[in-house]
Amino acid sequence: MPTVRVYQVDAFTTTIFTGNPAGVVLDAERLDEQQMRMLARELNSGDTAFVMPPAGPDEDLHVRFFSPRKEMAFVGHATLAAHAVLQKLDPRPVRRQGGRTGVVEVRATGHGLAISQPAPAPGREISAAGLDEVLSLLGLDRSQLEAAATPRVFGTANTRLLLPLKNAAALDAAHPMLEALAALSPRIGAQGYFLYVHGRDEGGVFTESRMFCPALGIDEDAVSGNAHTMLGVQLLLQGLLPAEGGIARFTGLQGRHLGRGGRVAVELALDADGRAHTATIAGHAAIVFETTITLP
Repeated sequence: MPTVRVYQVDAFTTTIFTGNPAGVVLDAERLDEQQMRMLARELNSGDTAFVMPPAGPDEDLHVRFFSPRKEMAFVGHATLAAHAVLQKLDPRPVRRQGGRTGVVEVRATGHGLAISQPAPAPGREISAAGLDEVLSLLGLDRSQLEAAATPRVFGTANTRLLLPLKNAAALDAAHPMLEALAALSPRIGAQGYFLYVHGRDEGGVFTESRMFCPALGIDEDAVSGNAHTMLGVQLLLQGLLPAEGGIARFTGLQGRHLGRGGRVAVELALDADGRAHTATIAGHAAIVFETTITLP
């Protein structure tokens, strides 16, 4: 009967009970896949990271991710949560995390943990009929979309439909029909629906967003990590993200609608043609509790 160390961690925040909760399981090499699925379902914290020894010489650790319903290729907030635990136990400046999407570098910085990976490719547009169906199931209509922006589906293993909305009132007005959206996901090619608005203040560009992933067993995600890299590319395509010295930055706010507000710092490194080649998300995490569990 294997025993593992289990942590509950709130990501993209410095305050417990806010941000995005994630499970972190150490010593996960002791578990088989079925046990991982059972434990992720039991923790039911959105996503759980299962941390194992490196699978090759280019890795410092290997991680698998499970939602309550399925295995995920990569989860940004659960990666942040896992490395917050590892930093507490054994602080290091850099760790290389292997997984289904390749090797991801996680660095300790003065502003928290920073996760860097190749920038996502520009997304594809969806049909007009598909867009109308999505909006209807979200309780929205075309008048609440940002007219100058194009909804796009980003990602390959983890797919998200990014929907630009006109203002915060439209974001607040979303009332998703979750079962119908889950059924629509395979037809539209998007596992989640990421709604956002953008603005600018003295601190630069910022966004506020909501994300619904009922097809993955997550009705509303509190603070999304990987989706914010997609959003960075989307803003760049819209001409809304100014760059300085080949770097474009913005701050993503999410979780207000769940009472779990969090913050994601996003940075895109651009090539000479102004295209993003590397995306970095950064933030803090707060460990809520730790325990051990012995599985049958």
